[in-house]
Amino acid sequence: MIYKSLKKETPRIFESPFLELLSKVHWTCPIIIYVPIITFLIYLSMQRNPLGTCILLGVSGLFAWILFEYLVHRFVFHYQPRSTWGKRMHYIIHGIHHDYPNDPYRLVMPPAVSLPVTFLFGGLFYVTLGNPTFPPFFAGCLLGYLFYDISHYWFHHNAFKHGLLKKLQKHHLQHHFKDPQSRFGVSTMIGDIIFKTKQ
Repeated sequence: MIYKSLKKETPRIFESPFLELLSKVHWTCPIIIYVPIITFLIYLSMQRNPLGTCILLGVSGLFAWILFEYLVHRFVFHYQPRSTWGKRMHYIIHGIHHDYPNDPYRLVMPPAVSLPVTFLFGGLFYVTLGNPTFPPFFAGCLLGYLFYDISHYWFHHNAFKHGLLKKLQKHHLQHHFKDPQSRFGVSTMIGDIIFKTKQ
């Protein structure tokens, strides 16, 4: 694979200054947005469920995120469209990340994308699960998402020396620099192990 740049640079992708601004985000932004939401969901969870139920539902939500992360990365982000419009959309969504993997402003999901997706799935889970199941389950999902976003940034901008983070970093960087058609998990290798894409 040929990379356009391995420097910490941010290429322009939109002519519109407003859209260009929306496409960039500082890595701390997900923390600022999602920690209060997760905290509120945990508070609601503890008000409405026994501790054991909260933990079980939270872990279930975390595993739902792990599955979602893997499937979206593999089948949406790495889908190869044929139309010109489809190729342009694919490049904006994920292709640019493979061309400029060290771009410091496009390594976490912009709120213009993450918040609508959060409210969409939050609404679906709320309608499907109802109270009191929804808060702990969705808190687990969002914790998984937050770990994914922040770890993804640091995998590209830090050299972990040991432990699980080093293994996850190596796993993700092999996706970029060895074989982009394998190792689709970022925050965990579980999906790649289950679906045999770890290699």
